[in-house]
Amino acid sequence: MKSRILVSVIACVLLAGPAVAQGLVGRLKQKAAQIGENALDKKIDQKTGTGQPSGNTPGGTSGRSGAPANETGEGLIVTPPDVKASMADAETSFKAQQYADARFALRQAMLGVEMEIGHEVLKSLPKSVAGLSWIEDADEVTSMGWGWVGLTINREYEAGKKYLAVTIANNGAMLSAVNMYLSNPGYASSSGEQNMKQIKVKDHRGVIQYEQSTGYTVSVPIGQTSLIMWEGRNFASEQDILNAASAFDIDAIMKKLGEK
Repeated sequence: MKSRILVSVIACVLLAGPAVAQGLVGRLKQKAAQIGENALDKKIDQKTGTGQPSGNTPGGTSGRSGAPANETGEGLIVTPPDVKASMADAETSFKAQQYADARFALRQAMLGVEMEIGHEVLKSLPKSVAGLSWIEDADEVTSMGWGWVGLTINREYEAGKKYLAVTIANNGAMLSAVNMYLSNPGYASSSGEQNMKQIKVKDHRGVIQYEQSTGYTVSVPIGQTSLIMWEGRNFASEQDILNAASAFDIDAIMKKLGEK
């Protein structure tokens, strides 16, 4: 419901004119991330009951006063769900008429498939772009695992003060906003105040935005449900960031995602 409300708000804002649309794409990512985090927190609370207890201190500490602080522990193991094992669990639970367990196992299998797809996409991305080096420990794949939506793939590059982040996301709110901008020719006109306009990256239509504080953002829809976004800081010009975006094989990424 929140996503549909956000899309409706975006539509109204875009129809209000280019002046209101300035900076929109840059803010969409933050808003979509907030919605996703809130939804994920809610799901965790419902499934495991691990929501924050009432009466907790701002630091998240619960229990009696003076309890020792935690100083040991290796954290959580970040491992995608085993798809085959999850499918086997789903089948066993279904035969036993344990439908809630079967549904949970199927969702775990779907999550595992999405995570595998995300890591395959990461492997296909360039190791260096426009003289920038890949920051290996910044690679990230996240997914809601809810009906093939919410997959997000991130990679970052850096050299000195020059920085590039690429995000490949299955995100309806972000995609709808970019498509609305692309479908309205009036937004393509130029003026002295404009900081958004339509561009192409390897024959794929998209939108480029510039903000003094954050630099360049290039957003390109890929297929029916996904988009790819480049965020570049300290790039010399519009052409400089577009050259960096062109180093990515968009068609190969679309194929791995199953987009057409």
